[in-house]
This record gives sequence, structure tokens and C-alpha cells, in this order.
Amino acid sequence: MDYLPDDNSRYKDVAYWDERYKTEQSYDWLGSLSKFQHLLEKLIKKDDSILILGCGNSSMSGDMYNAGYHAITNIDYSSVCIGNMSARYSDCPSMTWHQMDVRQLSFSDASFDVILEKATLDAIMVEEKTPWEVSPETACFVHQALIEISRCLKPGGRFVSITFAQPFFRKRLYARGQYNWSIRHHSYGDGFEYFMYVMTKGEELSPEDAALEQKLLEESKFPPSSLITAQNEEKEDFLSNIDL
Repeated sequence: MDYLPDDNSRYKDVAYWDERYKTEQSYDWLGSLSKFQHLLEKLIKKDDSILILGCGNSSMSGDMYNAGYHAITNIDYSSVCIGNMSARYSDCPSMTWHQMDVRQLSFSDASFDVILEKATLDAIMVEEKTPWEVSPETACFVHQALIEISRCLKPGGRFVSITFAQPFFRKRLYARGQYNWSIRHHSYGDGFEYFMYVMTKGEELSPEDAALEQKLLEESKFPPSSLITAQNEEKEDFLSNIDL
């Protein structure tokens, strides 16, 4: 494909995305809204204030707006992306676009009813080789993002994370009492299964997830040996190159 990077690490490089967004019109990781709209409709009310993280040039924001969700704020760390998308949806006055780092959200505490990400955290973890042991650098990045996400959620608000990562691995990142949320998950997709995690602010972790957190804290004293997952350099989709 035209946008295949020469190295998978470039998926974390803003310069790569800036260059890509200069010509690419739209790309939807993990499917378009129609694939999981039946799940979102049970979670999000039309008048909810919504923040979309790492919006990219996906059609999801526009599709949600057309479906009646008008209070949408979009962020991405690519200025090219934000400029293009802001112009593309200039006729949607209540939908806003901002260049921003997910680790440093420039919003007040308790600003949003819903914070939504689709494959943004997956992109952050693109260089990870094993689902069992995330590197300290990536773990720190994700933790900073989750702290900010929790801070910006209203009490009772939902963080919705859409990913290819199975619960056995992704819950290892989300099950932390510090984030002050519960965790549920759903799945969708034909042929290839994707997952939607729903974290509700102000609810306690289930006994199972609290036990997972405790287990991970204990394991961190004796980290497991790294397991190497072979990369498939021929795929455009970075999802084929990690297994988190």
C-alpha cells in the first residue's frame, strides 16, 4: 500500500502521520462506525459530551455527528490531520478539532461524559513484541494517558476503548484502582474479532479485576521472560505486528 512505512516504529512518529495525512483522505482502523454502532447506542446518549482521542482521518466522528451525536471534541497529535478534518467538517459547528497529546489533555477535570478511542492505544504499543511484558516506556506512556482520561471523565462517565486486543491482555493495562473505574467488554466483527472495553468512572473494579491488579503487582517483582512475536513486515495494518 502507498502508506506502508519502512519500519513499524514509524507508526508512533508524528512526522509519518503528517506526511500521510497530506494525501490520504480517510482510513478506518478496526472498521467503520456501522460495525459497532449497535454497541455504542447502548452506551452513549445523543446529548453526551464526547471526546475522541487520536481521531485521525477516520469517518467515525462525522458518522457519529450524522447519527445525532453533536457534542463531539476531536484531538490528534498531527496538525495536518486536525487542519484537514476541521476543514472537512466545517459545516458541523458543534464539533471541534484540536492538536493535542493524549498524555496532556488541555481540558478541565470532569469535562466529558464519554471519552472514546479506536486503535489509538494500539498504535502507541506498535513496537511491543510480547503481550506478557509491555516495555517500561510504553507502560509509562499508556499510564499517563489513562490518568488523563480518568481525570477528564465526569462521575459516571465512560471511557470506551476499541481494539483488537483480547481481554486477557488488555485488562492488564486497564485494571488499576487508581483509575477509579470498572471494566466491561464486548466484541464485534465477522471473521476477525475486535473488542470494545467500557470503563465507568466511579465504579469499583470487579473482584476478578481487583484480583488481576493484585496479581500483576506481585508479578512485577518477578517479571516473566520475554516472548518474541514474529513481525509481519508485509502488512500495512500494524495490528498484524503486535499481539497485546
